[in-house]
Amino acid sequence: RKTNYRRQSLCGKSGESRDDVWHGFLKGEKKMTLAIVIGIIAVIILLVLIKNIYIVQQSRAYVVERLGAFQGVWEVGMHFKVPFIERVAKKVSLKEQVMDYPPQPVITKDNVTMEIDTVVYFQITDPKLYTYGVESPMDAIENLTATTLRNIIGELELDESLTSREHINTKIRMVLDEATDPWGIKINRVEVKNITPPKDIQVAMEKQMRAERERRE
Repeated sequence: RKTNYRRQSLCGKSGESRDDVWHGFLKGEKKMTLAIVIGIIAVIILLVLIKNIYIVQQSRAYVVERLGAFQGVWEVGMHFKVPFIERVAKKVSLKEQVMDYPPQPVITKDNVTMEIDTVVYFQITDPKLYTYGVESPMDAIENLTATTLRNIIGELELDESLTSREHINTKIRMVLDEATDPWGIKINRVEVKNITPPKDIQVAMEKQMRAERERRE
């Protein structure tokens, strides 16, 4: 009887020690899993924070919206965007920009059709107005330049058009600058590059120039 009692007591103790080891292993595994989950969450939060740090360079400006409404304009320096609430609506360059437009057909006052190509130098002065003032500002400037050019040339005869580039440049710039002011754009200069009259008029002009040279000689 004493021998059997000792065996039972030994078996009971060994069984309890196995359960304790198993429970300890489970607790350790849970702690490790929790530590891994916390580590992953911390890494995700860190990545989100880093991704929402913005550095605005010189001659640049960022237009920021919060929940779809205008929040402000970020200028040069480091900025932090609130995740999932704010967004950068537009990145704007404040440098002077150049738009070289293809030749436009125009008709003079004396019904001569010719082609004129222009170059527009402009600068964005108000990023907010530039973002919300008009849809596709570059297309708007191009169309406005073309219509303004047609109106100005339509008031001039061929000879005046060929000899009045400075007048044409100044008038186009004034009209464009006034029209683009509500869009946050400043028109600095407008240059007429080439004025191409019809070929028959070019031939006639060349003959006239040749005749004048011969007279002088």
